[in-house]
Amino acid sequence: MVLLIGGVKVDEIPTDSRSLYHMYPHLKETASQVASTPPKQIGPVGLLYVSQREFGVCSPHDKNIAIMGTDDCTTCLAVVLRHPTTGAVAVGHFEAICVDGITSMLSRIQDLSLGYFEQGPVHMHLVGSFGDSRGYSEDVIFSLLQYVSKEPCEVELVTACIGQLNTIIRGDTPWPILYGVGINIKTGEIFPATFPDKGPDLPLRHSRIFSGSPALLEIYDYQSCLLRIGPFHYEPLRCANIMLQESDEFILQHLTTSPEVEPAHIVNEIKNTLRHIQEHPFPEITIFTDNRPRYYRKEETGQWTLVRLDPFRYESTN
Repeated sequence: MVLLIGGVKVDEIPTDSRSLYHMYPHLKETASQVASTPPKQIGPVGLLYVSQREFGVCSPHDKNIAIMGTDDCTTCLAVVLRHPTTGAVAVGHFEAICVDGITSMLSRIQDLSLGYFEQGPVHMHLVGSFGDSRGYSEDVIFSLLQYVSKEPCEVELVTACIGQLNTIIRGDTPWPILYGVGINIKTGEIFPATFPDKGPDLPLRHSRIFSGSPALLEIYDYQSCLLRIGPFHYEPLRCANIMLQESDEFILQHLTTSPEVEPAHIVNEIKNTLRHIQEHPFPEITIFTDNRPRYYRKEETGQWTLVRLDPFRYESTN
């Protein structure tokens, strides 16, 4: 992926977001516009939500999905890729340890843009990774840009609402301005967003964060238009019971990267995940029987319905 900014190849990756904006002032202007836009609260109808260490890819012709997005990004980075000719879209939620997942996202974009992929470059939009005091965000940003710059495919950085431009000081504490981003896959519109409905099996999906693979997991089968969870492995977490007895503040301090500014629902999500790992320490046995994924179909109401697949058709389990 050859990294382009303003149509010009980037030979030296900026070491931090301040340097990025200094070298490319137009990115600062765009980021300021994005950061000043009030987030839209997106409901479940037509939504494909990706969580931490996940990505999804869609064609604008998908019959069930109209909007893709992710949120709860503090030090994590939301990455949106879009092919300018075919409109194929990928959304991923990155930590520094899974930046190589950008290769899989681009590969899927290429699959959906067969015959037109070379009419790129693929457009890339970055939102999140606020200016935290520990420097975690800058590690994610720099790692991703470095990775993108080392491959042959052309990627144009169009939007970068990150670091200092996604940070506001309250008291003495830096806070994220935006926690999430969405994209209308029909029009290509990018917008700040929050997503109260994050889809099914969230504790199962989050279990990978605490004791599973660092890989970026693809969660949507764009050929069958079904959400696909797993199969994957995570290790039993022997301290889960102890953690569940601790205070909310303890959980924030020890199980998040930015305890002062995490969204209010994060502690409950962590507790639900710990309980899930307790109940299902070996998902290969109790959840992914015969190494089969869990598939869900998106209904017109926005609900995801679990379906059972055979080689020729799928049936609702309801």
